[in-house]
Amino acid sequence: MDSVISTAGLTKVYITGEVEVQALKGVDLKVGRGDFAAIMGASGSGKSTLMNIIGCLDYPTSGEYLLDGVQVNSLDRNQLAAIRNQKIGFVFQGFNLLTRTSALENVELPMLYSREHREESPRDLARTALERVGLGDRLHHHPNQLSGGQQQRVAIARALVNQPALLLADEPTGNLDTRTSLEIMNLFAELNQQGMTIVLITHERDIAESASRIIEMRDGEIVTDHPSKSNTAEEHPR
Repeated sequence: MDSVISTAGLTKVYITGEVEVQALKGVDLKVGRGDFAAIMGASGSGKSTLMNIIGCLDYPTSGEYLLDGVQVNSLDRNQLAAIRNQKIGFVFQGFNLLTRTSALENVELPMLYSREHREESPRDLARTALERVGLGDRLHHHPNQLSGGQQQRVAIARALVNQPALLLADEPTGNLDTRTSLEIMNLFAELNQQGMTIVLITHERDIAESASRIIEMRDGEIVTDHPSKSNTAEEHPR
């Protein structure tokens, strides 16, 4: 399998005073190119810690992590930041848009820190990304002129604009109503069908079922890893 994510024996230990908390206990995980995986778990299960390591926001205490073929657990902070910007597009619950700039300018932001597309126009790439998420007619709108679902689409376009190997979405529907959540999950499914590798962090079962694979965590370990019901239904039609 051509893996975008490959971990072996990942551990993470936090020490607070004299208390040692083992947040991850030897996690082995592979996410193939073109996969759409949801990581589920209750608070304290380790899913957020795993997301931070997968997202190159934190280091494991021990174990190995390869991101798109690059061993990242031995990189220094500057190298980690560079690989994070090149390889990962982030989508957060809170959208994290700049309020005084247009949708187009928000989507252009990651390219200010990337040297990957210097020969291409950031404005054109941003426009293409917004058209890809269905906002070609909202290029010059500011966040306060957009609905919550449209703001999340801008955030998704921003995550896509550097053509990352991995789209990492942390509770992306947490601030959205049920109908809008479904629209956003349908958009993720469309992007996945176009070849985008997606890892979704959620505590909601119905949101996780939109993915093709569900990974459940408990007490710092992966306890189940199985196809979602929707994926099973597609593979085994009645």
